[in-house]
Amino acid sequence: PPKGVVSARQSFYEMVESVQAIDDTTVVFKLKYATTAFLPALADPYSWIYKKEILEKDPHWFEKNIMGSGPFKLVTYEVGQSIKGERNKDYYHKGLPHLDGILGIFADKQSVRVDAIKADRASIEFRGLPPSARDQLTKELGDKVWVQDSDWNCGNILTPNHQKKPFDDVRVRKALALAIDQWKGAPALAKIANVRTVGGIVFPGSPLAATKAELEQYPGFWPDIEKSRAEAKRLLKEAGAEGLKFELLNRNVDQPYKFVGTWVIGEWKKIGLQVEQKVVPTGPWFSNMRAGTFDVALEANCQSVVNPVLDTGKYLPHKVFPDNYGYYDDPKSIELYEAMQKETDPAKQRIAMRAYEKQTMDTEVHEIVLPYWYRIVMGRSYVKGWKISPSHYLNQDLANIWLDK
Repeated sequence: PPKGVVSARQSFYEMVESVQAIDDTTVVFKLKYATTAFLPALADPYSWIYKKEILEKDPHWFEKNIMGSGPFKLVTYEVGQSIKGERNKDYYHKGLPHLDGILGIFADKQSVRVDAIKADRASIEFRGLPPSARDQLTKELGDKVWVQDSDWNCGNILTPNHQKKPFDDVRVRKALALAIDQWKGAPALAKIANVRTVGGIVFPGSPLAATKAELEQYPGFWPDIEKSRAEAKRLLKEAGAEGLKFELLNRNVDQPYKFVGTWVIGEWKKIGLQVEQKVVPTGPWFSNMRAGTFDVALEANCQSVVNPVLDTGKYLPHKVFPDNYGYYDDPKSIELYEAMQKETDPAKQRIAMRAYEKQTMDTEVHEIVLPYWYRIVMGRSYVKGWKISPSHYLNQDLANIWLDK
């Protein structure tokens, strides 16, 4: 991007050497090296295309304007309230979209979203609901609603601020991880929150993901939680951080941030830590992380197309991946990541991924990966043509939806 403009996904395209428009319908990408990550990166829903001349005049133009060829045209957008679109009669897929228009309602409270489905004020909830809400709606509405579920390429992570003492000490960071019982916590949380699967830095189910036996070697994943917490206490004492008091920055979103934050604080209490939870709206949450004004942040690594080679870029140092808020420098991490990204042999790439993961979660404990989310989407039975994906960023253009009513 231009100087002074931050691109959170700049590293997604670091393999690109040049881009050339041959004619009006042909573009050529020349890569610096072969990698399995490039084609999925092009499919990323954040890879918008804008006119170069517009962004050269105003690099912030896109913040208040829309350019595209999608199925719906923007009618109105009320910040934090709603977004309204009308059918694009010139849409390039003939016969689509089926709907004349759409109205999206923003509601950060789960109870509001559940009530909207229940009262038929909303036809579908796209982000995801916990099992309790699913059970409530299916019990009360029966065949008037449908349910789709899927593993979610998204999960909370704990990010210690390496610029603040004592979180610059790997012993303290490791103790934070060792206190958490992932194996017992995940199934317990799954009953009340939209989380389910224990995993490492790679989306569970991917060929590059760690096995349970491999995860059990990392802090926070040991099978013996008592041994794990005893080691956590030992490390805190050695680091002079017994009874440490600090603040956990969290996002004011019920599912699953508040549930996960409360659970983690309860786990830390078991090793004598005193943690206060600071829950703020999304804007201040991001602002605090970007400014580095926090002790430990509960954030998330949420991606779209399952592309582990790039999805794990989130764990690179901030200077390489601006969306990392740990503020650490780790040349070894960069070296391991680049070796993994450039490896084209699947078996060797998996080995390289383990090395990068170990550096992130064990050797340096830059980040603490918590259970992955589980997506449960509910809609009114008259809503047809929509299929769930492993991300709330995908399959959201609504072109294929039609109403059987």
